[in-house]
Amino acid sequence: MKYLSEYRNPALVEKLLKEIFAVTTRSWTLMEICGGQTHSLIKNGIPALLPEKINLVHGPGCPVCVTNISIIDEAVYLSRLTDMIFCSYGDMLRVPGSKESLLEAKASGADIRILYSPLEAVQLAKENPDKQVVFFAVGFETTAPANALSVVQAANLNLANFSILASHVLVPPAMEAILGDPDNKIDGFLAAGHVCTIMGLGEYFPIAEKYKCPIVVTGFEPVDLLQGILMTVIQLENGTFFVENQYARSVHPEGNVLAKHTLSKVFDIKDRVWRGIGNIPLSGFELKDAFSSFNARVKFDIPLINLPENTECISGEIMKGLKKPMDCPNFGTKCKPEFPIGAPMVSSEGACAAYYHYAWNPQLV
Repeated sequence: MKYLSEYRNPALVEKLLKEIFAVTTRSWTLMEICGGQTHSLIKNGIPALLPEKINLVHGPGCPVCVTNISIIDEAVYLSRLTDMIFCSYGDMLRVPGSKESLLEAKASGADIRILYSPLEAVQLAKENPDKQVVFFAVGFETTAPANALSVVQAANLNLANFSILASHVLVPPAMEAILGDPDNKIDGFLAAGHVCTIMGLGEYFPIAEKYKCPIVVTGFEPVDLLQGILMTVIQLENGTFFVENQYARSVHPEGNVLAKHTLSKVFDIKDRVWRGIGNIPLSGFELKDAFSSFNARVKFDIPLINLPENTECISGEIMKGLKKPMDCPNFGTKCKPEFPIGAPMVSSEGACAAYYHYAWNPQLV
C-alpha cells in the first residue's frame, strides 16, 4: 500500500538503525509527543533496537490521558440531565472521574452514545428536536477543526439543542511547560505529524530557539520514527537546535490554512488544566462568546467541579518524561485496562496501555 508499506520496509529500518548507532556518541533523552507515536514505537519494539545511550520517554500527546478529572465529572453531570443525549468518542467512556466514569453512567441509564464524528451529533440534534445533544469535544489541534465545523453547521441550521463540552488542548504550550520544568530531562522532541498537518511548523521555531532543543516533526510508521530519531540525534551531536520536518509528505510549513481559519473563527485560546500536570497557560481551545449558545458549560450552568487527582496514578510524571509506565507500583496489578486507575491505561494512545499490551510480561511480575 502506497505511503504505508514502504515506511515499514525492514531494509530501511536496518539502514536507519545502523546510521543511528554510527552517529550516537553521548546519552540523549528524546520525547515523542504523540500517543500514536508511542504505540508505534512500543508495538514495533523500537526502543530495544536503539543504542543504550538513547532513552525514549513518552509525552502528554494523548488527549484522553490529559483530560482533567473535573472535565470527566462535568461530562457525567451533563449525561445525567433529563432529555439529554450525550455523545463521545469511545475512548472517553472508561476514563475515571472522581466518582464514576461515563461508562458507569451509561450502565445506570444515561443516554450516552459513541460516535466517530461531531457532525454525527449535529445530525442527532436535527433528528431529535425534543432532546438536548452534547458532544464531548476532546483532542489536540488535530480533531479541533471538525468540532469547530460542527458548531458552524449547527449555527447555520439554527439548532438550539446542540452544544459541545470543549476539552481541547494544544501541543506547543505543553512542550514549553515540560521544557520549563526544573526537573526537565528532555534533550530533543519528536513532534506530532498530524498536529502539524493542521497547524504547520511556525509555533515550534521560538520553542527550539528559546530552550536550545531540536524539534523534529515525524510520522507514525517505523521508518518515520527512526528517521526522526536520527535527525534529532544528529542535531544534538552537532550542538544545533532547529525545527525539521521528517513528515514532509503530509506536513506543509503553513499547515492547513482553511482549518486554521475555522479554528480562529470559533475558538479562543484559554488556560487549561491538564490531568496529572496542572494548569498550563493558554493551552486550550474554548468557544468564543459569539458561539456561547453552543457552549455546554454556559448553556447548562454546570456547577464548578474542582477535585484532586487520584494520588495512586503517576500519569503526570509519565507524561513529563520523568518516569515510565512500569515505574508505577500499580502497573499491571491494581491498574489494568479493564479497571484503570488513571487515563493512560485506558486510551488506545495511552503510554501505560502501550506498555501493557506490547512490552510487559506478567509472568515476570
